[in-house]
Amino acid sequence: MTQLFTNARLVLPDEGEPRSGTLLIEDDRILEVGDSAATETKAQIDCKGRILAPGIVDLGVFAIDKPAFHFGGITRAALMPDQAPVLDLPAMIKHNAVEGKPDLWSHPIAAATKGLEGMQIAEIGLMKRSGAKAVATGREWIANSSLMLKILQYCKSLDLPLLVHSEDASLTDGAVATESETATRLGLSSATAAAETISIARDIALVRETGAHVHFRQVTTADGLDIIRAAKSEGLSVTCGITPAHLLLSDIAISDFRTFTRLSPPLRSEDNRLACIAAVKDGTIDVIASGHDPRGVEDKRLPYA
Repeated sequence: MTQLFTNARLVLPDEGEPRSGTLLIEDDRILEVGDSAATETKAQIDCKGRILAPGIVDLGVFAIDKPAFHFGGITRAALMPDQAPVLDLPAMIKHNAVEGKPDLWSHPIAAATKGLEGMQIAEIGLMKRSGAKAVATGREWIANSSLMLKILQYCKSLDLPLLVHSEDASLTDGAVATESETATRLGLSSATAAAETISIARDIALVRETGAHVHFRQVTTADGLDIIRAAKSEGLSVTCGITPAHLLLSDIAISDFRTFTRLSPPLRSEDNRLACIAAVKDGTIDVIASGHDPRGVEDKRLPYA
């Protein structure tokens, strides 16, 4: 089947802004892109000036929200293991893999530890056999370095990337904001941004030891990004991501105790925000993901702590 999309704003890989043009496809293959693609096909779709882009892959969401994904152009989503129940069994992987098909593909990520409790390695091999394409530590950092080393060795042998959350819990325990003048003025419990740096440095040392692929799901500090750059220049198999909130907002946004700015990791300083934007530009940050974790208003209109 041949289709011609006309009057579209095309998103192309080598151009920063969408440009007007046409797109000719046959079955699942793009035949021609440009201002004057062949027009002999009878099946023409007028895009009426809308953006036409490849389906977006959202790496690391906490809920499959089919209407929201459809509206945003998302066709595939990697589902984090932080579900109820946790995705730590082959049956759970199989069950969540069929959600939303055929127009939305869910790719469940296997839990690295049973119940995501950071105590015992989950059945990673069996979950891969059931369709898991990656493993994740969930919303928590695994503090036990010996356990983390074993998980990375398993992931390396199974050729599975490991998605990690980068916050040293011993430093962030009870904190709701980044240590800063803003947090002090508001009287909020806070933690040093070095909690991220320390956790990244530890995990990269273990990547160097095992050769495993680690994806740092959210890197939000200049120091953390510098460590990632150095690891990449060394040839280590590391990638990293960020969510839009940390590109658009600094910790100043929490000034009115607006609980919609309560995030994990918390919002950082303006200098760190600008460093994150620079890291997107120079390719240090590989992925921008939504981190989609919808909560009802009753969960958010609460005291900030």
